Amino acid sequence: MKTVQTNQAPAAIGPYSQGIIVNNMFYSSGQIPLTADGTLVTGDIKEQAHQVFQNLQAVLTAAGASFETVVKTTVFIKNMDDFAALNEVYGEYFSIHKPARSCVEVARLPKDVLVEIEVVALVI
Repeated sequence: MKTVQTNQAPAAIGPYSQGIIVNNMFYSSGQIPLTADGTLVTGDIKEQAHQVFQNLQAVLTAAGASFETVVKTTVFIKNMDDFAALNEVYGEYFSIHKPARSCVEVARLPKDVLVEIEVVALVI
């Protein structure tokens, strides 16, 4: 088991790691719209989702994976009314390769953000 850590994504805000690699599979912690220096992106769902994907890109790269090797995503959104707007951004990052996905509306997310996404990816 290997811990993944990069300063290109925000540091964990609790007792967990940015991700773990086990048997060539990378499991990310949920990423929220914090910049690498910890600044909260407070815009709409699209702005927040783009920051989340930047963070995911950073941890995937640090793990030796990429969006093309993601096999599963889990998306947590604060308001299901944002589903269509979220999908627009999501489709920019997963335009050809479309991993399995779950998307659930939740009552509250850390720092009251609008979206959090975690991924599972193959490390090549």
